[in-house]
Amino acid sequence: MTVLRSVLLFVLAAVAEIGGAWLIWQGVREQRGTVWIGAGVVALGVYGFVATLQPDAHFGRILAAYGGVFVAGSLLWAMALDGFRPDRWDVLGALVCLAGVGIIMYAPRAAG
Repeated sequence: MTVLRSVLLFVLAAVAEIGGAWLIWQGVREQRGTVWIGAGVVALGVYGFVATLQPDAHFGRILAAYGGVFVAGSLLWAMALDGFRPDRWDVLGALVCLAGVGIIMYAPRAAG
């Protein structure tokens, strides 16, 4: 159950961070205005809090692993909202990153 909770928190963090950055991008680059920018700032704040809910107590480990989730999530977001089509190297890179997440977060460790 702990792994499932952790994975769900990573997904929620990805939606908040990638979504927040995308909203700011839309507000600034696509000139959609300050409401979009403000919503992006709020979403980025939510991301910061979600990361603290991870069961592992090590900040560096959580953020390092989340980097891999961010890579894969960014490609998925771009596909869903911007019509981006990753090539095989994008997909391979994302899979390598997700493998890294699995190793960093869920490899068996000695207690202590």
